[in-house]
Amino acid sequence: MVSSKKFDTLAIHAGQDFDPTTGAVIPPIYQTSTYVQDGIGGLRSGYEYSRGGNPTRTALELQIAALEGGAHGLSFSSGLAAEDAILRAVLAPGDHVVLGNDAYGGTFRLVDRVNGAWGIRNTTVDQADLAAVESAIMAETKILWIETPSNPLMKVSDIAALAEIGHRAGTLVVVDNTFASPALQRPLAHGADVVVHSTTKYLGGHSDVIGGALVIDDDELHEKVRFIQFAVGAVSAPMEAFLTIRGIKTLALRMERHSRNAQAIAEHLAGHPAVETVYYPGLATHPGHELAARQMSGFGGMLSLAMRGGEVAARTFSEATRLFQLAESLGGVESLLNYPSEMTHASVRGTELEVPANIVRLSVGIEDVEDLIADLDQALSRV
Repeated sequence: MVSSKKFDTLAIHAGQDFDPTTGAVIPPIYQTSTYVQDGIGGLRSGYEYSRGGNPTRTALELQIAALEGGAHGLSFSSGLAAEDAILRAVLAPGDHVVLGNDAYGGTFRLVDRVNGAWGIRNTTVDQADLAAVESAIMAETKILWIETPSNPLMKVSDIAALAEIGHRAGTLVVVDNTFASPALQRPLAHGADVVVHSTTKYLGGHSDVIGGALVIDDDELHEKVRFIQFAVGAVSAPMEAFLTIRGIKTLALRMERHSRNAQAIAEHLAGHPAVETVYYPGLATHPGHELAARQMSGFGGMLSLAMRGGEVAARTFSEATRLFQLAESLGGVESLLNYPSEMTHASVRGTELEVPANIVRLSVGIEDVEDLIADLDQALSRV
């Protein structure tokens, strides 16, 4: 095992011991469903069935835990599967969850509609307002769910302050770290109990894999969630685990470029006559800029625009880019554009989380930034 605690080294080596049989530098993909036993109950490698454990998935879980600075990593078939596992492990009918009022639409749907039918209640609140968060927590609150930066309005929440509020009330504090990635932000170091990722995004990094992960420090909670992982079965398949491992090895380099490109684009668009507001924590005008600078090592590759011409302008712009491809998801090497109100956040229409119709979300890739700016300018000229 690697002894270094430096992020770039961990990303390449944590959980990635060479194959002891052949000496292969890259651990093999264990594309198997089951394992031979040396007699009944005699596991020669600790593995018996790949729903319960697979060496390729173990390598990924060790890698992600190391990057987040946590004791335990758990890898799932999607980000929402990871979220579902922690909710199942912690909640019972009658319990309550506090979420931000700019949470990802899929998270809200899972908590409100899927778990709501099971008797779970929730409250959404502006998590920048610490007093409002404290007021929203009640005796039945079991989870304080934080997403920072948030999707899609890029709100920045104070993890340490919220963790203190949550722990004072005896509430588990979960942070969705998908937008920042552990390359830019490590919530456990700020007091969070659990970190959740859609590894589909920046960790995988190439828009070719679906996955999710949890990182947990508490041994007892880890055992509860691992039981859910095994019993429900929404685990990473070996190939998906391998692709995510491969993506993580270049995470630090990619996040530097994502952040640099997004900063340049945000600064360029901040004064554009067609753009009313640029939501990017790297801008000094962003209300969460100073907080982001304290708890993040970079501002990331995500930004959103409020178009001055309203819904018509947002739609026209969204369909006029060439390099920025109109698609769901984010965090890949290529630049993507999303119209949240009808794409990623359609499920929250009619709620406090409804995304304004003039919002466009950009996932800034690692292409040449001058080409990206030229593409945005030509699209804006059509608005």
